[in-house]
Amino acid sequence: MSRPLAEDLPPEALSLLRQATRLTTPCGDGDMVWHAWGDGEPLVLLHGGSGSWTHWIRNVATLAAAGRRVLVPDLPGFGDSARPPGNGDADGVVPVLAEGLPYLLGMQSADIAGFSFGGLCGGLLAAAHPELVRRLVLVGAPGFGLREKRLTLVAWQHLDDPQARANAHRRNLATLMLHRPEAVDALAVAVQSANVPHDRMRRRKLAMTDILLRQLPGIECPVDAIYGEHDSLYSGGLLDQVEQLLRSAAPRFGRCVRIPGAGHWVQFEAAAAFDQALLQILG
Repeated sequence: MSRPLAEDLPPEALSLLRQATRLTTPCGDGDMVWHAWGDGEPLVLLHGGSGSWTHWIRNVATLAAAGRRVLVPDLPGFGDSARPPGNGDADGVVPVLAEGLPYLLGMQSADIAGFSFGGLCGGLLAAAHPELVRRLVLVGAPGFGLREKRLTLVAWQHLDDPQARANAHRRNLATLMLHRPEAVDALAVAVQSANVPHDRMRRRKLAMTDILLRQLPGIECPVDAIYGEHDSLYSGGLLDQVEQLLRSAAPRFGRCVRIPGAGHWVQFEAAAAFDQALLQILG
């Protein structure tokens, strides 16, 4: 395990962390680390690839204040959580989530919102363990088989100069995560800089397949979606295709909300609009 994530986090994240309750559930030879805010009906937020709980840094306080118990893990192989046993992709994460949620919730099911890789994990979990998921909200989720290539990102691992690393992270955020140049702010760069060195799941491939699409017909709970209007994964009209696939494949599909002016990391770039949309979906 690398050094604790908190040693690399910016002050905004540390302040939020001090307000949370830290929880752990089994994960391979170690633990899966969770952070919880608020009280009420459980809402589980799953972060994206190369991320941690901090992908939700601008959302947890608002969602908790709205009367939810907000539970946000570092998914296996990210942040402070141990790697999952065996498979290092979304389908390897699902058994760890399925084992851990009853530790936290007993027999209660939860609403789950999953961002990007977390949406893929949430969809696989809902299909395999319907008793655990009351409602699934996909946020910028991949797994529809619509993309042939990954976006080209700048390498940063070889850079020793902190400013050069920060500049690489800034460029990658602009390429993949955020639409408006001003959204690539100091907090975004600090969160990205802290998170990516803790990614021990770098050989993930399922996001480039149609695995989520194939699971949708078997998902019994209501399914909704929130995407940034300018999500870099689905430029060139692909977002229209995503919505069509969701409507045709998910038996209980509700709404696909598109947030104007936002990119892939929609809950960060347009936090207020995202929180409002999510709370409306959750009712």
